[in-house]
Amino acid sequence: MYRTDERAGQGNRPGKGIFIDRNNRVINYLRISVTDRCNLRCIYCMPEGGIPVLPHEDILSYEEILRIAKLAVRGGIRKVRLTGGEPLVRKGIVEFVRRLGALEGLEQITLTTNGVLLAEMAEDLWAGGVRHINVSLDSLKAERYAKITRRDAFHRVWEGLREARRLGFDPIKINVVAMRGVNDDEILDLARLSLEEPFHVRFIEFMPVGTDNGWNKETFISTGEIRARIEQAGSLHPLASRLLDGPAERFVLQGAKGEVGFIGALSHHFCSKCNRLRLTAEGGLRGCLFSDDEIDIKTPLRRGEPDECIAGLIQLAIDTKPVGHGSFLQSPRKCSRNMSRIGG
Repeated sequence: MYRTDERAGQGNRPGKGIFIDRNNRVINYLRISVTDRCNLRCIYCMPEGGIPVLPHEDILSYEEILRIAKLAVRGGIRKVRLTGGEPLVRKGIVEFVRRLGALEGLEQITLTTNGVLLAEMAEDLWAGGVRHINVSLDSLKAERYAKITRRDAFHRVWEGLREARRLGFDPIKINVVAMRGVNDDEILDLARLSLEEPFHVRFIEFMPVGTDNGWNKETFISTGEIRARIEQAGSLHPLASRLLDGPAERFVLQGAKGEVGFIGALSHHFCSKCNRLRLTAEGGLRGCLFSDDEIDIKTPLRRGEPDECIAGLIQLAIDTKPVGHGSFLQSPRKCSRNMSRIGG
């Protein structure tokens, strides 16, 4: 449902359209995967040898993405997050960010990166208008980081974080996929990063996405358990969510400069508050990460369909957004498409 009414004042500019799905959720956040390529081989994302990548012609061009984004923002999207694969490996990403930021009505551009190329690109991204950044970092130990990512790049990522801090990116969120027996002994050390620096450290449950990501119940650790471990070292004080926030439950440790967050997609469903739509690298609109249902928007784009048709497909994706994704813990199953194609 598309509306232009008094609800537009709830975090959207007065008089602008807003998207409301059939479950009365305001959809104001679009995640865009700009590429399926990545320069890491994380154990929870893909096999060591990688997965076959899409031919370049099968990936949406920047012009196509901009057209979709423009129509989405016109309808009610206020926040865009750029993901991959690894978005910084795609040639021309900085100029694309600048053009995306010029869209009237778009209030926030964020970027999720593994941080390997961040140190050398941070200044250009800042100049292009990015102010919010998420960096994946699953270990503070260089040797363990190399085992998890299958690449020796820890020091490059840490240098990228330092450069982002120097430039003034705010917030700088550090994404940690917690895995039992892999990195869960570092939970406290990672949380303590928020004491010394204004980092937002977010612990994410290991999710069964992709055909070969090694997910199993033994490796899974819930955000409830992660939180309990952190609380042994200090009290966590809850913070209120903001309208354009993602799904993280936010807390602060006593005296901390930053925050600690928990994303419990499996153990603590946030489906009733989900405000997101996803655009895959090859042009599929998804209403839910855990559903393989997609709406093909690339074919009509390349067929030359008018804006009304493309806007209608965005609306259809919102209208058919699932109410929830059920329990993966009680009934184990996996999404067939890899995270690098959906957009992490």
